[in-house]
Amino acid sequence: MSSNTSGSSKPFAATRRGFLRAATCAAGASALAGVAIPAVHAAETNVIKIALVGCGGRGTGAADNALSTTGGPIQLVALADVFQDRVEASRKRLAAMHGAKLDLPPERCFDGFDGYRKAIDAVAPGGVVLLATPPAFRPIHFEYATEKGCHVFMEKSFAVDAPGVRRVLKAGEAADRKNLKVAGGLMSRHYTPLEEAVRQIHDGRIGEVLTCWAYREHGPVGFSPKTPDLSELAHQIRNYSCFTWLNGSFLLDWLIHNLDVCCWVKNAWPVSAQGQGGRQTRDLPDQLFDHYAVEYRFPDGTRLVAQGRHMAGCWDFFGDVIQGTNGSAILGEGVPQPKLYRGYRQRREDIVWRYQGPACNPYLREHELLFDAIRQDKPYNEAQRCAKAAMTGILGRMAVESGREVQWDAAMNSSVELAPDLEKIASLAAAPPVRPQPDGRYPIAIPGVSRTF
Repeated sequence: MSSNTSGSSKPFAATRRGFLRAATCAAGASALAGVAIPAVHAAETNVIKIALVGCGGRGTGAADNALSTTGGPIQLVALADVFQDRVEASRKRLAAMHGAKLDLPPERCFDGFDGYRKAIDAVAPGGVVLLATPPAFRPIHFEYATEKGCHVFMEKSFAVDAPGVRRVLKAGEAADRKNLKVAGGLMSRHYTPLEEAVRQIHDGRIGEVLTCWAYREHGPVGFSPKTPDLSELAHQIRNYSCFTWLNGSFLLDWLIHNLDVCCWVKNAWPVSAQGQGGRQTRDLPDQLFDHYAVEYRFPDGTRLVAQGRHMAGCWDFFGDVIQGTNGSAILGEGVPQPKLYRGYRQRREDIVWRYQGPACNPYLREHELLFDAIRQDKPYNEAQRCAKAAMTGILGRMAVESGREVQWDAAMNSSVELAPDLEKIASLAAAPPVRPQPDGRYPIAIPGVSRTF
């Protein structure tokens, strides 16, 4: 198994999309393997207008990818974020890369908690909204976009709790009724080498799949101390990866890709989970567990075991290992060159399949597919699959934080909300759902005590 064993002590930052794409695969026209691009010329007037909601690294990268599509004219006409400085930084970055494709006068650059409504209204109906705020806000923004008749690209993750998942599912159904196209940021599903590898597995190349192992092991997730100029809510949103109410836990927000790939390989969602985790080395005053281990059970009784860890000086690996009755595979996000093997040792001489086709940029390709579906009016709605992938991560968090075995149905029907009444927050001066304790530290889940579902 190839892995990084350097045990880097550098914090692992939440970087994004277009700004990482060169690290995984080549960009360019070859990214769109197997997609028919319509004959649309620049002189035509069928410009697709887009709005970006959430102007951090993920959102700016998603906008870069959307503006890089080649199927026809596209224009970014609105930006929104709760922080004005992020709106301006995103505008400058995108203008430097895509100048002529931006039409962003000051009156369409919005900040504040109601900015998402203004940005969506600026392209509705028929426009495309890119949703890339912290995951806690995704159900709210997705609902409004579909209500206004917009097509949607929504970054992962898609909700942080079961009530949020149910809202995403309901909004996805509304999108179907309105013939709206919906794409989700699980880009591994559109990475051609991985698509081919999963097809080989589904065709029986390694026999019946017995176990799946999902890993995300790397250095510590970064955390910025609170500064006097920030309100408590602003501080938490700027550190959203470190607060469970905002990101749903490391297990959900960081490991979701490889959980989803394992469920794709099995062509099933888990029926239960049990697991454990905690804080072994992390001493920052946030809510993150620094290690997780979850055992999921599929309907046929086979297992998926997920490991997540962000600690310095430890074994690092980012990917999935699949074991079948006749062989094995290494694939998933973090494995740009998936391979299938005879047996379980994963030696070079035992490789029976590797991808031989053209290069692929999955970050770009997922946008090409979405915009092609819009222009050609093809059915395209990934909301249900994205919601269930998020629910898989949420199920694991529930099991780890409660210390109990949790059934999928009980988790899905849970009424526990991590951030009740989130829509009522009107300014950064409002009190956040989680407050620091007298010692300045934030409450963390206690297995065996915490109510998580």
